[in-house]
Amino acid sequence: MPDTSQFILGADPAGQPVAQAMRLANRHGLVAGATGTGKTVTLQHMAEAFSDAGVAVFAADVKGDLCGLGAVGNPQGKVAERIAGMPWLGHRPQAYPVSLWDIHGQSGHPLRTTLSEMGPLLLGNLLELTDSQQAALYAAFKVADREGLLLLDIKDLKALLAHLKDNPQLLGDDSALMTTGSSQALLRRLATLEQQGAEALFGEPALQLEDLLRPDADGRGRIHLLDASRLVHEAPKVYATFLLWLLAELFEQLPERGDADKPLLALFFDEAHLLFNGTPKALQDRLEQVVRLIRSKGVGVYFVTQSPSDLPDDVLAQLGLRIQHGLRAFTAKEQKSLKAVADGFRPNPDFETLSVLTELGIGEALVGILQEKGTPGMVQRVLIAPPQSRIGPLTDAERAALIAASPLAGRYDKPVDRESAYEMLTARKGGEVAPEQAPKAAPAQESFADQAGEFLQSAAGQAIKSAVRQAANQFGRQLVRGLMGSLLGGSKRR
Repeated sequence: MPDTSQFILGADPAGQPVAQAMRLANRHGLVAGATGTGKTVTLQHMAEAFSDAGVAVFAADVKGDLCGLGAVGNPQGKVAERIAGMPWLGHRPQAYPVSLWDIHGQSGHPLRTTLSEMGPLLLGNLLELTDSQQAALYAAFKVADREGLLLLDIKDLKALLAHLKDNPQLLGDDSALMTTGSSQALLRRLATLEQQGAEALFGEPALQLEDLLRPDADGRGRIHLLDASRLVHEAPKVYATFLLWLLAELFEQLPERGDADKPLLALFFDEAHLLFNGTPKALQDRLEQVVRLIRSKGVGVYFVTQSPSDLPDDVLAQLGLRIQHGLRAFTAKEQKSLKAVADGFRPNPDFETLSVLTELGIGEALVGILQEKGTPGMVQRVLIAPPQSRIGPLTDAERAALIAASPLAGRYDKPVDRESAYEMLTARKGGEVAPEQAPKAAPAQESFADQAGEFLQSAAGQAIKSAVRQAANQFGRQLVRGLMGSLLGGSKRR
């Protein structure tokens, strides 16, 4: 059995192992480097180490080859040579317990949330609204709360906006916020979102976080991979917003753990610059706050990007483990950035960090780990250990077999369209609606946190959650709509 009190990253020039204590893995980290320098293989090896320790992993598979975690490795050539040079590694080719996810449900289990769970703050960021349009969206959510109109998918929100256009008196004191221009702009943005295929993100059954944290039958942590190969390029805002939602949901739902021997979950955010590009300053500040606080909930966040300069300084200052693959500098600006990267490490008297940065080969990195007391260690030049699973993607047949054998098979695959705002408003107009045949969930009362007075919370009838979420409520957990509720000063889930 491997030593799961630490995860070995690789070997130093003397052939000795370089490892990070697992109990410090919730201090977050950074994996950076130019394209083709080995970041994906490093992620794969780290995901395996967390899984072996019983830690769940959620990662975005941007290039489409991280899914090789689900197949047995077959090391050859230089990979086999590197393994032979690390006899203490105990390398054993094996497959890992992998669950595949896809927002469109084509290459994995469908991944959904609801508009009610996302809330107006992140939805406004996703739609890239102006301040006046954002205010109109908040006003619409207020009416939904008050009228008991559950917002699950895009058609629910479109029906609500049309209803408010015909019944402006429902807005009360907020009627000035919902101008004709703002209403039309919201509908246009929603139509654009639908054209991008993002409507698949909203609906039920919604993702249940317990399914991410549940270990495999053999005790290893399950590795959850989101197929983002198309999403990042075609709808980057959808990708970034989903990751923000996931981070905030974890922050809201997980209890405080304090110091522990290992984290509950490791999150790998590839193309991390998308989380911050175009994000409103207020939301970015709150995101930085969550990154700082979520480690006490047992979540380690690992940002993956080409250069550390892609992340805000306040985020970089919170990262414990730093893995820097090779960088190239051809312009004066790039050379300045290179120096900033080198200065971010604790110097090692054995070599010049700045010069080594441009010399690193594929699968080689400068690594700064946290020492036992949590202080930064000196930078080390490290050959990253190869993964035990396959380096490279699964075939279509292997992917289909993995999805079929998943313990989550059948749980999320079929959408459920239960009664919500669209059906209720259509019924009020005298129309007939025939929802898909599915058990109609009973409304569950919830209280909503006061979000800094920006809009009213807690409408008794609106608090219907998805059937999956209601099961969690039976265990005494109160779910709060408005994904960034805690960030805006709302009460935490209990």
